[in-house]
Amino acid sequence: MKKIFLFAAVAALLMTSCGTNGSLSQVGSAVLTDVLTSGQTGATTTTNTGNTVNTVLQSVLGMTGTKVSKQSLIGTWKYSQPGCAFTSEKLLAQAGGEIVASNVKTKLQPTYQKVGINASNTQVTFNQDGTFSAKIAGKAWSGTYKYDENTCKITMSGLLLNVNCYAKLNTNGIGLLFEGKKLLTLIQTMSALSGNNNTTIKTIGDVASSYNGLRVGFDMTK
Repeated sequence: MKKIFLFAAVAALLMTSCGTNGSLSQVGSAVLTDVLTSGQTGATTTTNTGNTVNTVLQSVLGMTGTKVSKQSLIGTWKYSQPGCAFTSEKLLAQAGGEIVASNVKTKLQPTYQKVGINASNTQVTFNQDGTFSAKIAGKAWSGTYKYDENTCKITMSGLLLNVNCYAKLNTNGIGLLFEGKKLLTLIQTMSALSGNNNTTIKTIGDVASSYNGLRVGFDMTK
């Protein structure tokens, strides 16, 4: 009975994954193989499958378990590394997304470094009274913010510019993620104060536009 259930579940998984990058199909095939071989390796594969699905969910905005509450947003968050996630509601289409996310972060890391973004000069403080203060590559920015807990959208309004981003709960902090153009505008505005190379900054936009539904930004820790 257990085999029949697993067979049906995996078959559905494989059918749903048509049109994706194939990673989920490979996972499903592995589980199916275990079922057909009397489950000799089923326990290991099922565990790996669970880990894979959990990892994929971490790469999608707005999912249960990744939403940031209004109260937990309060505080000072310091940059730790580039961050990214997908907006697609079709979670199965994001199978293998964590691999893509890892590649995106790898591409963004040297660009952020060239712009001057690091843990010591990039941070944001969200206050209880609806105000925020931030430093991006050492350049100050402050104003007011509104947070929609349902959509995880943060609307930040300041003297220099207004910009929206999205909060996502990470294992050891949060991600503040932007549409590519919004992040580009933010960094261009901050960089204009220090005369950074526009060609270097443009790379961020190129990376962000490489995948549909990709949001990029900063992974932050307290």
